[in-house]
Formats: sequence, C-alpha cells, structure tokens
Amino acid sequence: MAVAAVVKMLQPTETQAVVDVIDAQYGGILSDSASVLVPCRVYSIRANRLISGGTTVDVRLSKSSQGTWRVTATHPAQPGAPVSNLSTAARQVLASQQITLPPASVADIRSGQVHDSVLTTMLELAKTYRIGISVIRSGHPIDVFGTTRPSDHPKGRAFDTWQIDGRAVVAPSTPRSLVTSYMRAAESLGSYNVGGPYQLSGAAFFSDNTHHDHVHAGFQS
Repeated sequence: MAVAAVVKMLQPTETQAVVDVIDAQYGGILSDSASVLVPCRVYSIRANRLISGGTTVDVRLSKSSQGTWRVTATHPAQPGAPVSNLSTAARQVLASQQITLPPASVADIRSGQVHDSVLTTMLELAKTYRIGISVIRSGHPIDVFGTTRPSDHPKGRAFDTWQIDGRAVVAPSTPRSLVTSYMRAAESLGSYNVGGPYQLSGAAFFSDNTHHDHVHAGFQS
C-alpha cells in the first residue's frame, strides 16, 4: 500500500517516466499505525533526454477499528542543498563501488550534513561487505516512531542497511550469520546503537518489529 502511494505520487502525468522502488522498510510499526520508508529512483524522458532522480518517502499509515490499513500522509525527503567543501570521507563514500546509495542518501551526503562517524563506518564495512543503504538522514521520521525521543537519523548520525552482499536483510534465504556478523562489525566500529532482526548480546544491540527488515547503526558523535 505504501509503495503504491509513492509510485502514484511520483509518476508524472505529462512525461514518460518509470519509478524504480529500491526497498520498502519500516520506519516504525505499532498495533494501529506505521511508518514505511520507500527509497526510489525516478527515470523520465524529457526532450529526448533521459533524466534520473529520485527520493525517499516516509509513508504514514493507520489501522481502522475494522482492521484495514490506509495511507494518511506522505513525507518526501528534504536533504538540503549541496555544499562545495565535502569531507574526504564523504567523497570516498560517494565514489565507492561497494556502497549503493539511493538518491536521497546521495543528496544527504552532498549536503554536508552526514557526520563523518557514519561515513567512515560505511567505508570500513565496505572493505568486507557490499552494502545497500536504504536511509541515512532525510526521509526518516524526526522522532523514533511512537515516541518523542529524537532519532539519530535526522541529525546525520545513523544509517540503515537493507542489503548485504546482494542479499536483502529481510529475505528468509539470507544467512543469519551474514546479518549478525555485519551487526557486530558496525558495533566494533563505534556504533552505540545497532538494531536488526536478531537480538545479540551486548548493551549496543537491540531488536524489535521495526528492525526485522534492516540493520540500523546509530552514533553519538
């Protein structure tokens, strides 16, 4: 339902266009409300030229007393304008062949608002894994869903991984050992808050319904 809403919102009527949905992951899930984050690329043809773009949309849904879900709001990413003085780590992440970024996350990095702790951790992880990023800063709920506690994402201090070595975190066929080794690697590189589909031992790790489909890594500085 969330994906259908995003495709309808981003599908231009006046030009030929294709919406390529990269992933759909939970930004939060409660008994009667949810946030679904949909990163996507948009390709269109204008004046015989192929134009590529895209965004990440935070889709909010609510559940009625009859048990049916409906879309209540859509919040496209607002990454901010690019800056000219990017850090070395930012340039390296953007150039890496081991890190796949959706358009909104590319724009996040180009805006200069992603902390180097996030970027250097990505680079270190990319020495071992091929990483598919779903969300960094924009397109994520401001607060941890269902709470008034600020999320690390809008502060540029967190990133979510939906794919490791070409395997979706949520896929039943993805080896548990691949996901858990990735989670432990993120913690060893400085993440104080690592969430995923499996509860690991250690104060930094957590697991819940929201994080069964991706690995979250948050940083305090």
